[in-house]
Amino acid sequence: MSGILYLFPTQLGDSELTNILPDFNIKLISEIKYFIVEDVRTARRFLKKCNQDINIDEIVFFVLNKHTQQSELQTFIEPLKQGIDVGLLSEAGCPAIADPGADIVAIAQSKNIKVVPLVGPSSILLSLMASGFNGQNFAFNGYLPVQEQDKVKILKIFEKRIYQDNQTQIFIETPYRNNKLLQDIIKYCQPEIKLCIAADITTKDEYIKTNSLSNWKNKLPDLQKRPCIFLLYK
Repeated sequence: MSGILYLFPTQLGDSELTNILPDFNIKLISEIKYFIVEDVRTARRFLKKCNQDINIDEIVFFVLNKHTQQSELQTFIEPLKQGIDVGLLSEAGCPAIADPGADIVAIAQSKNIKVVPLVGPSSILLSLMASGFNGQNFAFNGYLPVQEQDKVKILKIFEKRIYQDNQTQIFIETPYRNNKLLQDIIKYCQPEIKLCIAADITTKDEYIKTNSLSNWKNKLPDLQKRPCIFLLYK
């Protein structure tokens, strides 16, 4: 019998784990000796925060990021094939959601390996919950293009989906480009469209606010280097 691939959500920022993760996760994570992670240093800090008594030197880490070759992924599931449970960690939030961990989950599913998603914070869903926007029809679009003309085209597509399909549009940006993205949204989208900005979700600095673009225009928050989710709707 194969092992189980557990999908462990991690913290979104500097927050108390007891506020965002069930006790079950903490107990289970202390029992697993193999983890697939984006960054070993971040993963080690998270595991120690979960349980100070964890012996990090006993844990085997497989690194899965944009530099990982597809040929390496098969080796990551070898413990699972041998009946050993493996944990999958994201850098922040839920693994396999806007996260390279989806590749491992796909392989596990193709091998009939049991995949168990665990409860934890998702910045996408938490921001949608707090936005007041349509939660029955929404799309997460990942990162927008960096080039301004390409970005404008995408924003116009979002506007069309909002009005024609009644669909909330959700997207993110690299934190140091947040302010520029916000300025472009104000500049190129219709002033009556509503924008929800959700920053530093689940931390003491959490900021979630919805307003029309016309109202945002003269009182934009400083989002420089803050992890943010942006949502557009009518």
